Order: sequence, then structure tokens, then C-alpha cells
Amino acid sequence: MYLVVDIGNSHTVTGMYDGERLVDQWRLKSDAKSTADELAIRYHSLFAMAGIDKGKIRGIVIASVVPTLETAWLACCRRHFATELERDIVVVSYDRLKPLINVALDNPQEVGADRLVNAIAAHHLKPCKQIVIDFGTAITFDCVTEDCTYLGGTILPGIAISLEALASRTAKLPHIDVSEAPPRIIGKSTVQAMKSGILYGYGAMIDGLVGGIRKEMAPAPGEAFRVVATGGMATLIAPFSSAIDLIDPMLTLTGLSVIYRKTVLS
Repeated sequence: MYLVVDIGNSHTVTGMYDGERLVDQWRLKSDAKSTADELAIRYHSLFAMAGIDKGKIRGIVIASVVPTLETAWLACCRRHFATELERDIVVVSYDRLKPLINVALDNPQEVGADRLVNAIAAHHLKPCKQIVIDFGTAITFDCVTEDCTYLGGTILPGIAISLEALASRTAKLPHIDVSEAPPRIIGKSTVQAMKSGILYGYGAMIDGLVGGIRKEMAPAPGEAFRVVATGGMATLIAPFSSAIDLIDPMLTLTGLSVIYRKTVLS
């Protein structure tokens, strides 16, 4: 078995794999102040609850956009989940991914690890021109071709950031829950108007961006092209966008699994 770890700004998602099979997965808040020992206590408990023997872990792959947490995770893995060989602990980086993806940017090193992982996963599941939208703390659009070339993408503020800004930077707008959609676009109350602006507004923005990106990627008539959504807010926004073809909440974990199997086990 091997452990995959996706360390994001808001949440850390981990999964335990046996070959290509996802045995179990967990989603916890990312705390940049967590120590290696605190992480070990937390995950020992989760493994025990799932009936997983940590002694069977033969490898670990980590993708991170939070440097302090990456350091803590590496210390945790080496001390508490150590495999026999250091090579079995993989930290995702552009250099590590060169055999799997071509990055067509001036500075490939600056691309977030999670974005490349998602592109690799999407291509692995269906090799075609496609856009991967990750609804996280930020919303990222990542463009990958049929031969797994990463073209770049766009980044915009996530839904939680926008809601927080509305509530904190205005005197009368409250904190709201957008898990329940308003009955119509024209809000009949302040809360309805805010919900409408976020849900319908983000949906329209996604459709507009996808339309513009698709023109630049220029798929030929009849050529396969798709838009894949992932991340914690994907299921919330997808009903308000006509451009999203598929929601895959496990996309990043799938990518980490592919990376481990192709760079360590092969």
C-alpha cells in the first residue's frame, strides 16, 4: 500500500491506495502550524479507525502548496511512517514530473504542484484536449492537450474568499451559507441577492472563461474536448454552469496515484 497526500491552503486530502484501488480517503483542514508529531497522532487515529496497518505502507507521495506543512509532513513520514528506502517518499515537483507531462511555460517551476497533478490525472483518464477546473481556496483553470502538454491556465479568487470579502469589507452584508440555492436570479432579500450573485455569477463566469479558453485551444470539428471539475466547491457550482462535463472529486488523488506508480513502481 502507499499513501498519497495533497496539501492545499484550506484542506489536506489524503488517500491510501492498494495498487490502483483507493482503500480510503480523508479530508482535513490544513493547519500550517501542525507539527510532525501532531500529524502522526491524527493519522494514526484515522488509520486505526479504517483498520489500516501503517506497517504495510510501502511508499508516500506528497503534493503541497504550503511549504511549512510540507516540511512537517516529510518529518512525520520519515519518523512515523518510514519506509525502508528514502526513495519511496516522493515530493511532487516539475523535475519529478518531466517524464509524464510537458509544461509549455516560460518558467515551469512556478506552476503549483496540484495543478500539474490534476492535468496528469485528467490526461490519464481521457487523453484529449481538456480544461480542469479546481474549486479550492483559489479557482484554477488548467489546460492540457491530447499529448499531455500543459498549456497554462487562469487563477481567480475562490468562493470562500469572495464571501469573506463581502462580509468583512461591507457594513451591512452578512456571512451567508450558499449550500442552498436562491429560487431565482433576482434576489428578493439581501441574503438571496448574495447567494444569487455568488452561485449564478460564478457559473456565468466559468461558462465565459471556458468559452474563451476553448477558442484558444481550438479543438478541430468533432475532436474530443471536455471540462472536468474537482475540488471542494465543485458540486456546489456545477449546477449553475453549462460548460462542466464531469465532476471528479478524487481527481488529485488519482493523479498522485498515477505519479507514484509511474515514477516509483515502474
